[in-house]
Amino acid sequence: MSILVVLLPARDRSAATASSDGATEYTYLLSADGLAVARQGRTTAALLPKADSVVAWIGPTDVSWHRITMPRAPAGKLRAALVGLVEEHLLDDEQAVHLALAPQSTAGNPTWVAAVHKRWLAQHLEQLEKAGAFVDRVVPALWPEEPGSGHFFAASDAADGSSAQTWLAYADAEGVRCVRMAGTWVRDQLPGWSRERARWSASPAVAAQAERWLGAPVAVRSDADQALQAVRSLWNLRQFDLAGRARGTRWLRDAWRRGFSPAWRPARAGLVALLVLNLAGINLWAWRQRAEITERKDAMVALLKASHPQIGTIVDAPLQMRRATDTLRAAAGRVGDADLEAGLAAAALAWPDGQPPVQSIQFAAGKLTLLAGVWSADQIERFRASLRSSGWSVESAGGRLVLSRAAVDARGRV
Repeated sequence: MSILVVLLPARDRSAATASSDGATEYTYLLSADGLAVARQGRTTAALLPKADSVVAWIGPTDVSWHRITMPRAPAGKLRAALVGLVEEHLLDDEQAVHLALAPQSTAGNPTWVAAVHKRWLAQHLEQLEKAGAFVDRVVPALWPEEPGSGHFFAASDAADGSSAQTWLAYADAEGVRCVRMAGTWVRDQLPGWSRERARWSASPAVAAQAERWLGAPVAVRSDADQALQAVRSLWNLRQFDLAGRARGTRWLRDAWRRGFSPAWRPARAGLVALLVLNLAGINLWAWRQRAEITERKDAMVALLKASHPQIGTIVDAPLQMRRATDTLRAAAGRVGDADLEAGLAAAALAWPDGQPPVQSIQFAAGKLTLLAGVWSADQIERFRASLRSSGWSVESAGGRLVLSRAAVDARGRV
């Protein structure tokens, strides 16, 4: 998986925020595996190369460190709890500072909190993401660790990079201190650091100066090596309100962009062909279904005309066929399914053993009402279940049983 590491320029203390006009140039490095640099350079956000993952790197002068015991607070109130623990040590207002916890921090245990100028970081992230470089992680250049290690580098407080000075960033179990080499404090700390058997490194531009100051050789490490080491760590300063959002939307946008790239042209052509074939197949199947339905309707109309030539206009062939057949059956004196005789026969077959004959019979509008006296609920239910299989429904109220044919639709279906 390719990784693009963007080195955020040191914050200009004389300016309130980062430039947001897109003209900011970023030093970057591209790695195929996170171990070696495949390409590096400097350009604006819009011209940064594409990669599977984007990591922003913050230099040691822009992060301060605070040792705390992680509070036991819900996720929604954790940042406020952290502010309450470190606010006495912050140089800026709490709303101007972005805080991030060390990886694998657990409530009730000591941990480190990194503090960064919030608006400065947020504007860099916004500028990069507007240009399509969606930052997955933000990593610090150094973090508290054992044993101690010091790195010499050149940095400037000026926006134009002029008057660069040599700095020393020293990280150990007590935190990360970033100081200019011109002061006396750093010289006073050297004996103690030497006793700790500290590891020393320096960027190529100040390696000779660092060796003269230490009186010992130092490992030469470029900014690219420092950045890749940070990328391989577990650190991620994108937390709380600066945490990455809309990953699903970002994935869809990237997939859309890849899908319309020249490399995916054959796949797009194949997908379009598949869609066309599917649409053609669906339309053909629908045409055949419509043809079969039309044939069946024509067959029913032809059967109705042949069986009942007296019917003139045909509106609903199945319903008109049923009505005409019922009329012929009644004229021939034959019993129909909903006639009195059919109801009595069905009731006789389902009549419970031990019950006396009915006291009265009424038949009107296809309903047979039997005055049967008092039945138990179990007898009524068995009577109803027996008649249901024959297509009759039974209603019971006040010793009366009302039998009627189950509802039949216009096509003769129950």
